Amino acid sequence: MKPAFFISVSITAWLTTASLYAAAPPFETIAPIAYMKDLSSGAVLYSKDADRRMPPASMAKMMTVYIAFDLIKKGQLKLDQPITVQPETWKKWHGPAAGSTMFLSPNEQVSVANLLHGIVTLSGNDACVVLSEGIAGTEPAFVSLMNETAQRIGLTNSHFGTANGWPDGGVTYVTAHDLETLAEATIRDFPDLYRQFYGQREFTWGKTLGSGKDITQSNRDPLLGVIEGADGLKTGHTDEAGYGFTGSAEQKGRRLVMVMAGLPSGSARREQSIAFMNWGFRAWKSKPVVRKGVRVQTAEVQGGSASSVGLVAPRDLAVTLPITASDQIKVKVTYQGPIKAPIAEGQHIANLVVFTSDTPPQITPLVAEKAVASAGFFGRIKEGVRWLLGRM
Repeated sequence: MKPAFFISVSITAWLTTASLYAAAPPFETIAPIAYMKDLSSGAVLYSKDADRRMPPASMAKMMTVYIAFDLIKKGQLKLDQPITVQPETWKKWHGPAAGSTMFLSPNEQVSVANLLHGIVTLSGNDACVVLSEGIAGTEPAFVSLMNETAQRIGLTNSHFGTANGWPDGGVTYVTAHDLETLAEATIRDFPDLYRQFYGQREFTWGKTLGSGKDITQSNRDPLLGVIEGADGLKTGHTDEAGYGFTGSAEQKGRRLVMVMAGLPSGSARREQSIAFMNWGFRAWKSKPVVRKGVRVQTAEVQGGSASSVGLVAPRDLAVTLPITASDQIKVKVTYQGPIKAPIAEGQHIANLVVFTSDTPPQITPLVAEKAVASAGFFGRIKEGVRWLLGRM
């Protein structure tokens, strides 16, 4: 592998030794596992045993939802597409022993959209399995798709055995780090669907026995209505896993994703999650670095119709600092180069690395400003001559 190019684009006073980093703002939690990342900068603000394997409980449903969103985006699944509740599925996933339920009925036809509400807002185990069967035919076939997708989007230490996270003797496991990656991918890849389905306060489905009244259930998300900008994602609980939560909120352009797991009660989950997210916003500040679309640097292109390509910010980029920290930073561009054509416009081909005296390096992506096609025959000859001259 060729060495990375390191191109400095802005330099101010800074400290280079990791041991000189200022202490991060203190935070204490009774959660045995906790993790927080600021998506605006890529900074990890807190990590406590974030790579320990653990049962996800209903937080596994985030993967089921991700797959559904992906198929909807590709046009392979429709929100108004009806899916039939198979009697054997209903029999397994109704009643107190089945955990959280959407209160589906056997042979009922339910749209994909309503099943998604049943999964995201109500945490319905029944809704999750019905959707998985509607997509892949059987839950085991869908689970294979879950594991393939997990690998594709970068979940390096997770495995799924069920569509809904039901205890399965350790077959299903995740890490807090991977749950953050999954949440980040959901928010990034499907922003419209994320806004449509996550963050709903309640959802109504099913009828009570006898009176036939509508059943309305509330979202268990402990941040909704409490933390400004809170808009998802998923709680989870089993006796084995304890109480867990993967959550996100956005304030003034800063989006934080947090994970907590292994808490002893629902009230502890609520208290600890609120305190954690408040700490993330109040104890840290965001310093803008590059605005969206601004060219940061150019990179050499190999075998292309152009010899270089601009590197631009795909969104407003920032660095996250402790609230009391100095604003002085150093910025470098890194990429494996020269970059080979063809290159698509908007393709992630480099990173912006921001160094401060108070935090470890923070890495955010840079993308190609324009598309660069592969060079034609004469272009390759010209590049070969240029390469030879450069060697002389």
